[in-house]
Amino acid sequence: MSQDNYYGVAFNRERLIHIVDPDPATCEALSVLFRLEGFQTTFSIDAAQFMLGFERRSPDVAVINLRLGEDSGLSLLRRVKAMRTGTPVFMLADYPQLEAAVTAMKMGASSVIGKPIDTEHLLSDIREALRRDVHLNAMQGGRRAVEVRGFSQLTPREREVLQLISNGQSNKEAGRLLGISPRTVEVHRARVMEKLGARNTADLMRIVLTS
Repeated sequence: MSQDNYYGVAFNRERLIHIVDPDPATCEALSVLFRLEGFQTTFSIDAAQFMLGFERRSPDVAVINLRLGEDSGLSLLRRVKAMRTGTPVFMLADYPQLEAAVTAMKMGASSVIGKPIDTEHLLSDIREALRRDVHLNAMQGGRRAVEVRGFSQLTPREREVLQLISNGQSNKEAGRLLGISPRTVEVHRARVMEKLGARNTADLMRIVLTS
């Protein structure tokens, strides 16, 4: 183990990640993943179980599914944010849910991760959130101003597409409003993501909301 990895694991060892997903297999798989990185983990399969655990110990990171049986993961996200503990929250999406993803980002989610989960991306985002927590804890909201290069490169049409995507419009809805085909919207959207350096829709939402 390199010195950097050693200190990273030592840093993680004091950190608790609480996973909330109605699928026990997902909870178990993520628990193994995080423990291999040195984190402490616990998991819940519903919101009530999570809140009981949260009252005992506030986690350093929460990973919450957008769907929790009859409950909404967004409702749980709202409750966590209302507690003002500063806990970074990552949302999981069982299938593409653009509108819910946009809402989650506006409510303060650190990211929305689709299934199948890109574990390296998730781990990278969690490490970054914890680094911000350490260095920026005294700053209001724990957020740092982000300078985004690429907006100046967008064409007027790409800006229109970005605005509609940010408002939660689907490709079909955006195409109808702009008088172009959904396929053309998809092409513009891909160019916007490339110019802004976004890896996925959640990345794009984070760039828009923090710029």
